[in-house]
Amino acid sequence: MTVRTRFAPSPTGYLHIGGVRTALFNWLFARKHGGQFILRIDDTDQERNVEAALEPILEGFRWLGIDWDEGPCVDGPHAPYFQSQRSEQHQAAAKQLLVAGFAYRDYATPEEVQAERESAEKEKRDYVYSRRWMAETDEQAAAFEAEGRKFVVRLKMPRDGKCEFHDLIRGDVAFDWAREQDHVIQRADGSCLYHLASVVDDSDFEITHVIRAAEHLSNTPRQIFIAQSLGCNLPEFAHLPYVAEPSGTAKISKRKLDKYLKNRDFKSLCDHGNAIAAKIGHETTADTFNPVIVDFYREVGYLPDAIINYLLLLGWSLDDKTEEFTRDEMITHFSLERVNKSPASFDPQKLSAFQLRHMQHLPIKQKVALVVPFLQKTGLVASPPPCDTAPHLIKIVEAAGDRIKTAGDILEFDEFFVNDDALPFEEKAFKKRVCKDGAAELLREFRDILASAEPFDRETCEAALRSFIESKEIKIGEIIHALRVAVTGKGVGVGMFEALEILGKDSCLVRIDRCLARADD
Repeated sequence: MTVRTRFAPSPTGYLHIGGVRTALFNWLFARKHGGQFILRIDDTDQERNVEAALEPILEGFRWLGIDWDEGPCVDGPHAPYFQSQRSEQHQAAAKQLLVAGFAYRDYATPEEVQAERESAEKEKRDYVYSRRWMAETDEQAAAFEAEGRKFVVRLKMPRDGKCEFHDLIRGDVAFDWAREQDHVIQRADGSCLYHLASVVDDSDFEITHVIRAAEHLSNTPRQIFIAQSLGCNLPEFAHLPYVAEPSGTAKISKRKLDKYLKNRDFKSLCDHGNAIAAKIGHETTADTFNPVIVDFYREVGYLPDAIINYLLLLGWSLDDKTEEFTRDEMITHFSLERVNKSPASFDPQKLSAFQLRHMQHLPIKQKVALVVPFLQKTGLVASPPPCDTAPHLIKIVEAAGDRIKTAGDILEFDEFFVNDDALPFEEKAFKKRVCKDGAAELLREFRDILASAEPFDRETCEAALRSFIESKEIKIGEIIHALRVAVTGKGVGVGMFEALEILGKDSCLVRIDRCLARADD
């Protein structure tokens, strides 16, 4: 048997981080067993579908390196891969269920069904549809239609016994058939609903393993009933624990951003991303840009491998110590037996730690290649940048070190890219460091010393400053902070002497002169 798994997102919004974890586990399982991973678009909910959401979903998977063997943009023998284009197959299945007596035409109005439901609630009994408006013969159907009624197709679920199956994560599972409703599988307009469409497509695509989130566990009995009634082979089921919100009390949702912002780590993650997005002109709203959505991490400059590595450990573990894996190692070690049953909380701090470690492992030239697009988006470097800027960029990235946790963090070091006569000074730092008594005078004296420094590198500049403070019998703090503000415009940043070398003598002197002129005003 060739293993075939699938992930079937609905284009009703941006790619959810929990959905990516589910897709990742499907992808790993297929790759581990030499099988195929299929991407199918479940777009049967036409009212909620967002046309603009499909491309970000596909781009998100491409960016993350989760490739698919069949699906949109990848031709395969089971096309089309959009449920909305498979209505003929779905309608044929609904007809087959009707003919075989596993489904029926129901002529009840929504109000009549709701009245039955409310009556059961008042009487404190489980609601089971009475099938009062069921038409099993054409004569019955004609009588209902004479009243102006329209029908939907409902499953005729068993009322006795249990639905029993083995879940590859949760073990043996049983549901009482009596608790299952006669679910609608086809609307009055002839369009089919998700449960029927999903079963038909899984069968047509020869899916062998349905690996999905735990919230779909309760859907399994009706889908097993549909599959068996149609004579389809049943796939193996594996229901993953959901990705929990930071508090660990519920499934994480992009609609609860305000709640998550009460968590300090989550707020820090969100603020960091919004700050970078603002600099590159990316529109930010809670619906399109927050840490529950994959686009957030791509726009901020996270590494796909860091995201994937972190998501792997949300509900799966190899042992109690190994945390970092290459893609090949993930495929080698992955198994459903090691998936936990309990939800795993999304931890922004741990994700950030993974990102930092992955950045630290990157060769310097790769880091430079990652930050260049962000500099281009803000106009800080040309597009494409001149070849002679590479050494300059390497020096900046090396000096910034671990301050560049994501590629977008390079924008915090704009002082190395702006024109000398356009360098802004942070008001608070300027007043505190340059305007204090004697600071400007010391800076003016040291400016002349820097003018004669040769070569103008970090060692020479540091030696010059050490000699200066000794001759003046002052502490280094009385001059170095003012010097930093003068040449970078900021109160904090990379090493002072590294900054001087990166900027070069001419730029440093021009910037110090501008700073002193402003101090004199």
